[in-house]
Amino acid sequence: MTLRIACLGDSLTRAQFSVDYLDLLERRRPPGDVRLARFGANGDFAHNLLQRLDAVVTNPPDVITVLIGTNDARASLADYPVDQAMKRKQLPERPSAGWFQQCLGAVVARLRAETDATIGLLSLPVLGQQLDGAAAQASQAYSRMVAATDEVAYLPLHERQTEELRRADPPPIPYREVTPAAAVGVLLQHAVLRRSLDTIARRRGLVLTTDHIHQNSRGAALISEVIDAGLLTRSR
Repeated sequence: MTLRIACLGDSLTRAQFSVDYLDLLERRRPPGDVRLARFGANGDFAHNLLQRLDAVVTNPPDVITVLIGTNDARASLADYPVDQAMKRKQLPERPSAGWFQQCLGAVVARLRAETDATIGLLSLPVLGQQLDGAAAQASQAYSRMVAATDEVAYLPLHERQTEELRRADPPPIPYREVTPAAAVGVLLQHAVLRRSLDTIARRRGLVLTTDHIHQNSRGAALISEVIDAGLLTRSR
């Protein structure tokens, strides 16, 4: 029997700027074992995800994964353009840790009330690759809020990526916030110059990402790994 999986999230799930973890997840399973549905939107905060759950609950899957919070965590950093993001994503209030927890809790509550799916929440991928830096610390703090959410499976992505970075011992490249121009630059390198996202990451000295945020193959593989190991096996 094919397992129907809905993957909810932001740009990491949409996979326009990241290596596609849904594709990697499908490859980890036997042919026909899973059917994946993508519900990712670039730049989404937890509030935005809450607003678009109708498409998920209308045709409930067997398994739901939620990977959200990276943009909420970024908004807590000093150099993040909060006002522009609020306008672009039509946020009714300024992002905060408390509001993230509230919105994530509402997402889980609706999914539990209106589906019978097994639900798994992933902690955030590590922002940047300096584990003692403000960006990585923010992603850790928001991951702890994910871990504190009751009555769903917790998938420890942040912890797994932290282990990988410690093992790799990468150069201490400072975190830089991604601008729209920088994001377009990655797309141009990828689509026009035919550089792989892994090549872009390697040229920048980045281990898990292409730009401190979006995932290369190594980062995306860890996402697929924690979903497979922590959720799909127990759903069989």
